[in-house]
Amino acid sequence: MKRLKQVFWQWRGVLVAAPGVSAIVILLRLSGGLQSLELAMFDQWVRSRPVEPRESHITIVGITESDVQRYGTPLTDEKLAEVLEKLKQYEPTAIGLDLYRDIPVGKGYDRLVNVFKSTPNLIGIQKVVGGAVNNAVPPSPVLKELGQVASNDVLLDADSKVRRGLLGIMDGDEYLSSFAATLSMIYLDQKNIVPEELEDSRVKLGKAIYTPLQSNDGGYVRAESGGYQILMDYRGGRNRFDQVSIQQILDGKVDPKLLQGRILIIGATAESLKDYFLTPYFEPVAGVEIHATIANQLINSALSGRAPIQVWSEASENAWIVVWSVVGAVLVWRERSRRFNSLKLLMKFLGAASILVIASYLAFLGNWWIPLVPAGMSLAWSTIAVTAFQAQSSSQLRKTFGRYLTDEVVTQLLETPEGLTLKGEKRKITTLISDLRGFTHLSEKLPPEEVVRMLNLYLSEMTRVIKSYGGNINDLTGDGIVVFFGAPLQKPDDAERGVACAIAMQLAMNSVNRRNQELGLPALEMGIGINTGEVVVGNIGSEDHTKYTAIGSHVNLAARIESFTTGGQVLVSPSVWEEIQEIVTVESQTEVLMKGMTTQTTLYEISAIAGRHLLKLPSKQFNLKSLAQPISVQGALLDGKHLSDQHFRGEIVRLSQKVAHLQTEAMLSPLSNLKLKLALVDSEIEVYAKVLNQKVEQGYYVQWTSAVSELEALL
Repeated sequence: MKRLKQVFWQWRGVLVAAPGVSAIVILLRLSGGLQSLELAMFDQWVRSRPVEPRESHITIVGITESDVQRYGTPLTDEKLAEVLEKLKQYEPTAIGLDLYRDIPVGKGYDRLVNVFKSTPNLIGIQKVVGGAVNNAVPPSPVLKELGQVASNDVLLDADSKVRRGLLGIMDGDEYLSSFAATLSMIYLDQKNIVPEELEDSRVKLGKAIYTPLQSNDGGYVRAESGGYQILMDYRGGRNRFDQVSIQQILDGKVDPKLLQGRILIIGATAESLKDYFLTPYFEPVAGVEIHATIANQLINSALSGRAPIQVWSEASENAWIVVWSVVGAVLVWRERSRRFNSLKLLMKFLGAASILVIASYLAFLGNWWIPLVPAGMSLAWSTIAVTAFQAQSSSQLRKTFGRYLTDEVVTQLLETPEGLTLKGEKRKITTLISDLRGFTHLSEKLPPEEVVRMLNLYLSEMTRVIKSYGGNINDLTGDGIVVFFGAPLQKPDDAERGVACAIAMQLAMNSVNRRNQELGLPALEMGIGINTGEVVVGNIGSEDHTKYTAIGSHVNLAARIESFTTGGQVLVSPSVWEEIQEIVTVESQTEVLMKGMTTQTTLYEISAIAGRHLLKLPSKQFNLKSLAQPISVQGALLDGKHLSDQHFRGEIVRLSQKVAHLQTEAMLSPLSNLKLKLALVDSEIEVYAKVLNQKVEQGYYVQWTSAVSELEALL
């Protein structure tokens, strides 16, 4: 259960956004809100497919504008009989008469009846379904009696386009085959191909199997599903079939190859007869070509085995929508641990969208119509939803934690279901502690607002550097900073990055002090101590107040090492030195006795690091000036922040802005802290200093740890 909770929390954005977006898109689709877009996409796929060569199974005998002017409209029975007699001479496989002949037209009716009765492969039409615009039209009584009648009803979608074809329709209690299906069956029968009924209303026709289109198949929503409907497999726009005119037939000026052994469909092609329909192509197509397209589709599928345009089940289509919703959500969610990059996210989204479009197009080339619009909408909406979710849920947390922690650690904290309840554990970490030298003394002399401004400027720059090296700021103690490398996230180069970060922090003090100078603020100096060792890390505190921190002697040791530093110095412990000695430069090393220890510890002053970091501190130059009159000094050793019992006397004989040459007979340990009283001409001032490790005859070098304006006046 805990593992399941962890997984849910880690993927909460995906698990919330993806199902929600999917549900909205599916509901919108079921309401019909996407039907027009999906049908438009169907049209685009149809137009994008390669155009195939003209078909050879069917020839259209069109009533052209020239025929209308020459023979009038409609054709008289005598003229129609003459046309049919001419066509029969070419021995076509079937003749389809896409003209209504329910009543006699002009003279010649008896002649036409005789032609009807003597042409068993002639199929007439009737309009079964009436509507508000066009009423049902009965068939020719003669052809009806002969059983040579079929339905020529055309299915129009809401946008008046023809995308579906009929194989048959109920005429009352009688099932009537469609005009195109009847003609194609006659053609296929000569090749010994007859339809076979399978289960679930499927029909096997040669090598192809047809399934009737349902009202919610493909992009349709609650479409009229009466009769046996299929999706039309357009393979080109107008003029897909060979055409001859009535005049060419009557004048005998036609190539016999265009008529012999083919299906001949007689119908209106003149635009003035207004028997035109909209299709996925941009130009209207004559009704006779619609029937020819369906008949040709049936013949080609039966002979070649090319499957008709198929659709997925509703459950599969919904799953497809969910998949792309998940893809969109994951695209954004996986970027949550990184800085937001809108261009990168846009490129990833466009890449995923391209894959979706290409997959849908390739599927359509294989005669599968799969949802593109709702899937694309799910992809886009889930991307937007997760982006908004992340912005809402984590922006404030990232803003807060991001001041102290790396993006990677912030992400881990946000990924933990319990928030910040990280269990305690022993772990080897590198602790970096920095502190400003003499800042307490300095802050007492400045107005509070200037102290805050100076600290904020300093901490902002240090935070930037620390985060760039993967350090996690655990605590800010006024002017001090406690940084962990290895907690909460541990990496093999924690010590190396800690030392590189320390050098980079010291180098960054130059920009801090330049800014201070511009603002009229004093310059600052910082000391840094680093130690590596095993400590206990975890959340410590109560339910009301908890802090993730580290406890152990190695953290305390880092603090003690920092107390031995002077401004601009980086001191590391032996444990750090062991890990990084091959890539660092040691300026000096000092043996010191730390509080609570019985043996001395070697501290290494690091001035440069090689490898992938390549950082170096500037060389130290004291530039001491000899004083014409030495300055008398009364001094005392500091034990932490308290004065010890050890007092001494001496005098300053040389001086610079940072370092002085102190002559005294007292025995002072390197890196020990001093409180000095300097007797000037007109006054006595107190300063703090640290004994340096550099050797000097007759005394020691000491470095000021507090800035004193009186000393600057002396210089």
